[in-house]
Amino acid sequence: MIKYKLFCKDCKNSFDSWFASSQEYEKLKKSKLVNCIKCNSLNVEKTLMSPSVLNTKKKENLVYKNEKYKKIKNTIKEYQKFIKKNFEYVGKNFAYEARSIHYNNKKKIKGIYGNASIEDVKELKDEGIETEVIPWINEKDN
Repeated sequence: MIKYKLFCKDCKNSFDSWFASSQEYEKLKKSKLVNCIKCNSLNVEKTLMSPSVLNTKKKENLVYKNEKYKKIKNTIKEYQKFIKKNFEYVGKNFAYEARSIHYNNKKKIKGIYGNASIEDVKELKDEGIETEVIPWINEKDN
């Protein structure tokens, strides 16, 4: 299979098309079966194309990025272990619990963590309640 960039001289449309071989393209062109996909004109020609070359640097870069991603993911998992061990999970009641601690001087032995919307986090910060957002990886995710 070969891919050609084609150009319609009538409507100036440029498009790609696949052919079984360069000989097949020539055969179809001679039989007047190569036409513009936009205006249906037969006044279509091949244009210059860059060859598809395998770039090993891109592949090496992908491996590097993948390793970097794994390292970051492992770091996040270590933070999660620390948080689970040292903080109390309050689920979706995070904003309520944070306000309870802040305004009622409710003393907790452990800090809290849980779920909150971006809007809730902004409101908490506006009220002077210290909160942080961290990425969280579900254990069932690879």
